[in-house]
Amino acid sequence: MTQARLVITLPEQVWIGDVSRAHPDTTFTVLAAVPSDEVGFGLVRIAGPETDSLLSEIESYDQITELSIIQQTDGEATIQFETTMPLLQFSAQASGLPIEMPVTISDGTATVDATGSHERISELGTQLRNFGLEFRIEYIQERLHTSQLLSEKQQELVLAAVEGGYYDTPRSCSLTDLAEEVGIAKSTCSETLHRAEETMIKQFVEDLPTPNESENRIVAPE
Repeated sequence: MTQARLVITLPEQVWIGDVSRAHPDTTFTVLAAVPSDEVGFGLVRIAGPETDSLLSEIESYDQITELSIIQQTDGEATIQFETTMPLLQFSAQASGLPIEMPVTISDGTATVDATGSHERISELGTQLRNFGLEFRIEYIQERLHTSQLLSEKQQELVLAAVEGGYYDTPRSCSLTDLAEEVGIAKSTCSETLHRAEETMIKQFVEDLPTPNESENRIVAPE
C-alpha cells in the first residue's frame, strides 16, 4: 500500500484559492466533500480573523451556488456549500482514489493525503494535471501491514503484552507474568518481544517523512 502527501497549488479564479491567498492568516479545513456529475458539496471549517467579511467574499463567487453557515463563533465558522468547480474532488473521482479528510488549505495551497496502490496514486497525479492543478510531493512511501512485519508468534506475544498491561505506565504486567501467561520461557519471551519491538520501531522510523522525499515525483505507469 502506497501513502502519499501532495501539496497542491490551487489555480486563480477558483474561489477557495483566491480567498485563501487574499487571507493568508486564515486556515480552511475541508471536513467532508462529495462530488456529483457537475457540482461538488463540501463542509469546511474556517479559522482566522475577519470571518464575517470573508464569508461575504465567498458568497460573491458565481462558482458558489449554495452556502449555509452551520456554526459561527468569533474567529471561526463552519460552512456547507455547493460549488461548480470542485477540482480536487473531480480529480479524485476521475482517478478512482478517494482523498483522505480533512484537507487543509492555506494561502492558496492544499495539503492532501491519499492511500492506495501505486497505480492509483500515479493516476491521481495524472488527473490533477488534467484539471490544471500543479503540485509537489511532500512524501511518498510504501507501508506494510503489521501482519507483514511480524511473525504469527510475535503478533500473538505483542497483543498479549498490550492486553496484559506490559506497556502501561506503570506496568501492570511484568515480563515474568507475560511469559507465564503465554506459556513460554522468560528468556524466549524477552528475545521474541525485543525482535518484534525492533521491527515495529524501525518501520515507524522509516515511515517518517524526510526533507529529501519532497523531491520525489509521481511517475505515471506505462
